[in-house]
Amino acid sequence: MSGSEMKYINEAFATNWIAPLGPNVDAFEKELASFVGINAAAAVSSGTAAIHLALQLLDVKKGDTVFCSSLTFVASANPILYQGAEPVFIDSEPETWNMSPLALEEAFKDADSANKLPKAVVIVNLYGQSAKMEELITICKNYKVPIIEDAAESLGSMYKGKASGTFGDFGIYSFNGNKIITTSGGGMLISNNPEALQKARFIATQSRDPALHYQHSEIGYNYRMSNILAGIGRSQLEVLKERVKARRAIFNMYYQELSCIPGLSFMPELKNTFSNRWLTALTIDEEITGVSVNKLLAALDSENIEARPVWKPLHLQPLFDKNKYYSHNQNMSVSEELFQTGICLPSGSNMTVEDQMRVIECIKKALIG
Repeated sequence: MSGSEMKYINEAFATNWIAPLGPNVDAFEKELASFVGINAAAAVSSGTAAIHLALQLLDVKKGDTVFCSSLTFVASANPILYQGAEPVFIDSEPETWNMSPLALEEAFKDADSANKLPKAVVIVNLYGQSAKMEELITICKNYKVPIIEDAAESLGSMYKGKASGTFGDFGIYSFNGNKIITTSGGGMLISNNPEALQKARFIATQSRDPALHYQHSEIGYNYRMSNILAGIGRSQLEVLKERVKARRAIFNMYYQELSCIPGLSFMPELKNTFSNRWLTALTIDEEITGVSVNKLLAALDSENIEARPVWKPLHLQPLFDKNKYYSHNQNMSVSEELFQTGICLPSGSNMTVEDQMRVIECIKKALIG
């Protein structure tokens, strides 16, 4: 916590704005939109809800397809299923670990030949690193297909001087408890289309028609953020730059201490981008180190240090085992390789140097004795 959350929370109690909506919600939307340089934002209950609303605004429905990054958390794709549509998964590429322009182009060629273009493309910015947005946008524009930019993990990151999350027709952020800033639970849908976001707020408030009585002409959801949580978000937004600075310092220390070990490679930062380094992630070449990901995870766990593999690609998940998948090239599935060799290290903004050195020493002991 930043330390100033109670100012906004007490204000909500003092004015009796406890339920969803209220002054903090309105202010949080405006403040975040201003921070990332976009026209409008709608505060909702989760990043997942924001993706779901974006899909609805793009008229994704049963029988449609949506292209989606494979190397991501399941929340990026579950809303596609909510709409009765079919996700088609796109591999990563090595320079960002994000959606491969080569794989996306191949998927579009096949879809165009079959006269079944997707209704949308969900591009994820993994662990704070922006995808190759210029190349991906060019491809999507060529086929006139809108983009939803899943920036759940990349608030505070930049791509060629522009805020991550602001490149698509819609962008989404998450304020889950593990994100760079948190409202405990919550998300934001952003766009340069204020009318579309007004429609999103309508849908997110049970699609209540403007009538004196309770009248509903279309399906709606209970997706709005509470005034109390929005107050927490306002306080958190005030320290976002400090949080990014802290995460990047944590990454730099890991890199300084561990990059010299043969067989370890850190997640890249693409030229002309700025990652918030939400999580420090690296890969381990078992042939060089003699140590597998699982063995290193076990060594850390024995010292009461929690680390995780990188996301298991969605095309490998039982839920999606029948869905199409396009790899980076014929000889290589980058996302599968990253899953087999990748690990995410403890990266919390409040980690002390002593705690981080304990992680580093454990890794050195496991890899070089």
